[in-house]
Order: sequence, then structure tokens, then C-alpha cells
Amino acid sequence: MHTIIIAEAGVNHNGDMSLAKKLIDEAKEAGADFVKFQTAVDCTSRYAPKAEYQKRETGAEESQLQMALKLRLKLDQHYELYEYCKTKGIAYLSTAFDIDSVRFLDALNLPFWKVPSGEITNLPYLIEIGRTGKPVVLSTGMAEMEEIDAAMKILKKYGTKEITLLQCHTDYPTAMDHINLRVMHTLHSQFHVPVGLSDHSVGIEVPIAAVAMGAAVIEKHFTLDRTMVGPDHKASIEPKQLKEMVKAIRNIEIALGDGEKICSEKEKPNIIVARKSIVAKREIRAGEVLTEENITTKRPGNGISAMKWFEVLGTRAVRDFGEDELICLR
Repeated sequence: MHTIIIAEAGVNHNGDMSLAKKLIDEAKEAGADFVKFQTAVDCTSRYAPKAEYQKRETGAEESQLQMALKLRLKLDQHYELYEYCKTKGIAYLSTAFDIDSVRFLDALNLPFWKVPSGEITNLPYLIEIGRTGKPVVLSTGMAEMEEIDAAMKILKKYGTKEITLLQCHTDYPTAMDHINLRVMHTLHSQFHVPVGLSDHSVGIEVPIAAVAMGAAVIEKHFTLDRTMVGPDHKASIEPKQLKEMVKAIRNIEIALGDGEKICSEKEKPNIIVARKSIVAKREIRAGEVLTEENITTKRPGNGISAMKWFEVLGTRAVRDFGEDELICLR
């Protein structure tokens, strides 16, 4: 099992290419599989309001479009980041927010699409994604089950063959009582596809728990500094936490094992130390009947197993036994 870990840089570069490259460096250092940005050519109208969390973090004076234009990278800058990722040995990924962005990113031959929650009801966009035939990782924030089903049917109709669904709660940051990790099991049971988590909580425990529950993909926002001004910094983790999260997830993958319950080779030497044998509770003379008054069970476990208690009771001592001595029957 290898969980795909997407380090979501998003717009946490604040429109600055030097910050964007530093985010790539940190994602590589942390051990993430992908570092992901956001590509948008024309996806927001001048009338689009800001979300409440965006107003809280960046002010209410400007529109969502004005905010987006300050944070947006040009297509040639995305290509530069794509090439920079190659030199650093980490895979580049970006979420397309409109059809022109889909066409640009498709030319980069990305291994799969990461479709954001907001596009789950965007029919023309889903058709364009489906026509590429590439696998899709689909976030399901704000969505009802019927909307997820409809989006999947559109993607499949137009050519998508592999879909992974991510539980997601579109609130930044997400409170613990809204994360609802068990939805991953609901999605898997309903749609019979791999599942995972796009996480907007504070901290790293939620994605780690998701991996223990079977997540195939983890997406987590990260930033160079959570105190920076911008819409997503507060709902992100910093590089040190990202590294800790990746390490913990890789440990959980190992710890999950293969599910077969056996006594391992590492455990076997401890059987003698930890299990119990039947021993003399007090001094016993040869020929004396063995009863609950003169025998008991104690460590070590290299004598007659305590599971044979009733086979020993009522027999006679074959010789003298001192207190705590292992009982034998011949």
C-alpha cells in the first residue's frame, strides 16, 4: 500500500514565483508525491462574492475576482514550475478551474486530474476532463450523494475510466466535528471506487487517521508561514508539519500490515517470557494428588501450558516439587 500524498501549495505562493519554488522545495524535502498548484484562466466573474473565510483572511473590500487576479499565476509561469519540479525530483500537479486551463494542463501530460469540489456541478468542465481519458481524483466538498453520482456518470460517459473520491468539507479551516471521516466508507460502499481525503483541518492527525481507515489519496494544504496574508494560509500546515505528516503516514502504511494474524518470528522468543506454565504453589511430595491448593500458573511459559489445567488436576505428582518448580507428568 502506498498512499498518494498531494502537498497542496494552491495559491499560498501569493502570486510570487520565488515563494512558489520554495513551496516545491519544501514539498520535496517533506517526501510528498506531488506538489499541487491551481491553474485558472477565466473562472471568476466580476460579480462573484468572496466566501466568509476569504473576507476574514483578506478583507471584504475587494471582490473575489480582484483577489484571484493578485494570486493567479500565468500559464507560462505554471510551465516554469512544471519544469522546476522536474529538476527537483517531485511531480507537478495543478487543479484546473476552467476549460482553457484543462487544455493547457493536458498538454503537460499530468498523470491524473485533481478536480476540485466547486467543479462537481460544472457539466462542460466535466465533459472536457472526461474526454482526456485520464484518471480523476474528485473532491466532494459541498456535494450530496446524488451530485457525486451525476458527476461520475458524466465523467465515465465521456471517457474517464478511473475515479477516486475524496471526502472533503469546504470550510477553512474545518472543525473536527465537521470532518466526518466515515464518509470515506460510505463513498466506497456506494460507488465501489478508491477513496481518500482532501483535508482542511488544522494539524496533521486527521489525514493520518484517514490513512488508517484506508485512504488511497491524501491532499493537504501547506504554506511557508501560516501568518502570511492570503485566503488559505490559516487552514494550511507549515513545512515541518508536512514532513511529520508524511513520515507518520508512511509509518501507518507499514503498520497496517497484510491482515493475517500469526505469531511472528519476532514474537516467538517472547512466548517463554510472557506466557504461563503450571507450577507448584508450594512444596509437593511424590504421589500427592495435584489440586488447586498445591498447583498454580506462573511464568515462564516453557513448561506444561496453563491451557492443560484440567488435564493436570487430579493426577499424582511423579516426584517431589519445590515451590514455583515447573510441574511435569512423567
